[in-house]
Amino acid sequence: MIFRLSISFLTVAALGMASEGVRLKDLVSIEGVRDNQLVGYGLVVGLNGTGDKRQTVFSAQSLTNLLARMGVAVSPTAILVRNTAAVLVTTNLPPFAQPGTRIDISVAAIGDCTNLQGGILVLTPLKGPDGQVYAAGQGSVVTGGFVAGRGGAGGSSQTVNHPTAGRVPSGAIVEKLAPSVQPEGQIKLQLRHADFTTAGRITSVINQKFGSEKAPPAHAENSALVTVTPPADYKAKTVEFLGALENLLVEADRPARIVINERTGTIVMGKDVRIAPVAILHGSLTVEIQTVLNTSQPALFSAGQTTVTPQTTVGVKEEKARNVVLKQDSSVEELVRALTAIGSTPRDIIAILQNLKAAGALEADVEVI
Repeated sequence: MIFRLSISFLTVAALGMASEGVRLKDLVSIEGVRDNQLVGYGLVVGLNGTGDKRQTVFSAQSLTNLLARMGVAVSPTAILVRNTAAVLVTTNLPPFAQPGTRIDISVAAIGDCTNLQGGILVLTPLKGPDGQVYAAGQGSVVTGGFVAGRGGAGGSSQTVNHPTAGRVPSGAIVEKLAPSVQPEGQIKLQLRHADFTTAGRITSVINQKFGSEKAPPAHAENSALVTVTPPADYKAKTVEFLGALENLLVEADRPARIVINERTGTIVMGKDVRIAPVAILHGSLTVEIQTVLNTSQPALFSAGQTTVTPQTTVGVKEEKARNVVLKQDSSVEELVRALTAIGSTPRDIIAILQNLKAAGALEADVEVI
């Protein structure tokens, strides 16, 4: 009997040429122009006996309140409906969304419902943090999973993904203007990843495009905020000015970083990672344990019994150390090529990178996830 462990690895190295630039809209967001989160409480009806049970009291109360508004009076303790489920409805309201615009909504059961498949969400008001209703949702729930088979005692079933959560595509209609702030006067650009170098480059590109040495329109407040004053030609055309800003190309600066996922063997390294002059010696030790089961049969018509005796052998194989010498300002590309040339596996590379960081020879942040 031989026990073998098979592990697959993936190594990714970003070794491309220098970036020609990234659109400004991919690096920053405009202060005040943002999504707003909405939430609502509603009921999903039409389920095939998979709704909330007696233990979930608020779904029965909600159903009786809904029926009362329609002129049907019934006590919540006198009904037992298994085709209804209480849900929370969530969505993101885009900036400047106009009344009548349709948006997608997400639905999730909050009781002991087992499946929302085939259900219909009843008209649900969606409120913002200020308590005001900005949209109303209704429609058929589409789940990303399902339950198949026979449940209960002695039955078997198969569940795929989460059938207690789903979406209603274009299921909400915006009823009120989103609380977005129209940029006027000074425009504040918020960097998605704060960096002084990138903020300085953004300021330089904007001033070069729209300003002059005497009247630069852009000024970096800090590593995460750039303030821009529209030039005189765009005083009454803020939208056009923002459209021109978004398409400017800026070379973003990114810190040298290595991300290691030791569980999957994934290594992601940027091209800016530099390594000090260093010599690397690395070898591998292989231990193989092999078990053979020997069967001992007693003689015919004897009183003996058949026995199984395991025979275990242990083999140890140690390879010779392989060396790599890196010169001054060696790049990650040279490191990967050298380690690949001597037959290093991703697990070997992970160990080498961690040792390089401990030795102070790796000029990059090593992040293990």
